[in-house]
Amino acid sequence: MLTVEERMEITVLSKHGESIHGIARATGLSRNTVRRYLREGEAAATRKRGLKRPEKLDPFKGYIAERMQAAAPDLILAAVLLREIQARGYDGGYTRLKVFVRGLRPAPKPDPVVRFETEPGQQMQADWATVGRGSDELKVFIGTLGWSRTAYVEFCDDEQFEMLRLCHEHAFDFFAGVPREVLYDNMKTVVLERNAYRRNLHRFHPGFLDYAGHAGFLPRLCRPYRAKTKGKVERFIGYLKRSFWIPFVASCRQAGIKPDCRATNAAVAIWLREVANARVHATTSEVPAERMIIERGKLQALPKPYKGRRPKDPAAHVMATSSRPRAVICYQHPLSTYDALLEPMALEVRP
Repeated sequence: MLTVEERMEITVLSKHGESIHGIARATGLSRNTVRRYLREGEAAATRKRGLKRPEKLDPFKGYIAERMQAAAPDLILAAVLLREIQARGYDGGYTRLKVFVRGLRPAPKPDPVVRFETEPGQQMQADWATVGRGSDELKVFIGTLGWSRTAYVEFCDDEQFEMLRLCHEHAFDFFAGVPREVLYDNMKTVVLERNAYRRNLHRFHPGFLDYAGHAGFLPRLCRPYRAKTKGKVERFIGYLKRSFWIPFVASCRQAGIKPDCRATNAAVAIWLREVANARVHATTSEVPAERMIIERGKLQALPKPYKGRRPKDPAAHVMATSSRPRAVICYQHPLSTYDALLEPMALEVRP
């Protein structure tokens, strides 16, 4: 259908004596369109040409808007919404969905980083993140193997020393091996003082250093104020929040459920297996789970169970003994309720 401006321009140029060819060239319209308008008049050109044909996405737009509203002020990735509406019968394309979602929110700007690559089995990057707000706040341990990009995630009640040690044990069990080194930032349960003895010779938490020696890995620290040497795990934290946490919490809100550690860990285990470690990674252009087959063969063997030690350093002793036992959180709803929340996240999409 011609716009008001196009119709006016055709009319004015025609009154100026321009030929159909000249009008078409000036307006960018085809000669047949110009000829038809001049022959049939404005009434014919502005006539309705039937109802708009429905799009495949139309039946799902209400659901998408509801999901976006439930997640506000956070955002849900279009890829996550695609998995969810495909589970509900959508068989259309991804591009149309992205265009629709883009209209509901501003597109995120990529954060350029300098990449540091390591050999298989060489390094795991570890970090804590915080999700949720107020009484719903949870801590998240993330461990990402540097070469394969295979990730392990565990939701916790705190970031104390004993919790950190247990998360390492669980991560190594998940990977079926131990890397030669683990990279950290400034975790107080890892390092007590940077450059304490001389440059790059740090004072580590004695309890953690003892555990690292038992497990067989070297703790390494990121360089402060430099390029993102720990970028793999930092980028994964953002991906975890957008692809898993935000849609999961939105589902919990819609079901009237408060997410706790146990239910969230059950959900994230499925997400790791079916989505995060099964996707084609944007940097490597390969699937982390497939690269993990190679990296697993380069990892060190799992250590014997750690029996612990009592740190001699008073400061470290305070930090180590102040950790509280991990709370046992019971399900507040039947397991079938949580299973229903996990169904959309168990669907795999390969970019």
